[in-house]
Amino acid sequence: MNGFLLQVAPPSPTWFTDSPEWGWYIVVYFFLGGIAGGAAFLSGLLDLFGNRLDRRMTRVGYLIALVTIIIGGPLLVIDLTLPGRFWHMIWKSDTGGPMFKYYSPISLGVWIILAFVIFVGLAAAASLADIGKFPRWFTTFGEGIVGKIVALGCVITGSALAGYTGLVLTGTNRPLWGDSAWITLLFLLSGISAGGAAMILFGWRQGHPGSVRWIEQMESYSSVLELIVLAIIAATIWSVVRVVWNGAWGAILLFGVGVLGIVTPIVLYARPRALGTATVPIAAFLVLVGSFLLRTVVILSSEAI
Repeated sequence: MNGFLLQVAPPSPTWFTDSPEWGWYIVVYFFLGGIAGGAAFLSGLLDLFGNRLDRRMTRVGYLIALVTIIIGGPLLVIDLTLPGRFWHMIWKSDTGGPMFKYYSPISLGVWIILAFVIFVGLAAAASLADIGKFPRWFTTFGEGIVGKIVALGCVITGSALAGYTGLVLTGTNRPLWGDSAWITLLFLLSGISAGGAAMILFGWRQGHPGSVRWIEQMESYSSVLELIVLAIIAATIWSVVRVVWNGAWGAILLFGVGVLGIVTPIVLYARPRALGTATVPIAAFLVLVGSFLLRTVVILSSEAI
């Protein structure tokens, strides 16, 4: 089987293993995890460097981050061959104690998710307490030095969550995944873009105009960098890319991700009245579409080999 793979696969310094058989569960998790991480990252930055007027937008961001990870996280367990043994990733069954392997992207990812849920859960609770939806004492986690620590935790774990999915791919020796370390940065930038888009889509009417505009700018910056990283990946491993991203995959990447999901939203954000009041939400929606298609292409195109 390996001999056959080496004959049809592009030139690469790695020996290809059998496919991990990742399908739509993983694609959707990577997409939701990117949104969660990006929303927490941007909301944390707003909390650290913004003011009280930004709280309406950070509230939306924290809630989006919490909901998406609650929905997306279980997909990882469902995708396992033996879902009931998931707890072995957290606790040692033989000697007891936490199961942590710093050299394993998957083990590291489990603890990133746990830390992320803690910080985002506290931030979301504080945000809901601000509007009377949670007991008042939860506001402690959104004020003063404690609030800053929670916000910083959201920034750190949010960026880690958005980027570690790419790290998981680069830690394999599958075609494309193991050929470029740039995929980690690509997924991080895409996650920030997707998180910002989700915040705009659900909070552009209730958020302060200055907060919304800041999110738009951050999203545009990350989208431009995302396009640059895509170009770097294509240029540095072209012999791999031309095989993996040929035909339909290449078309989806070029038009679905590049044109529809990155370039068009940037143009629309620069011309917010181009499509009337629907311009901003349409741009945000297209960013989310592009983010989903990016993960679909990166994961399934390699799986097809």
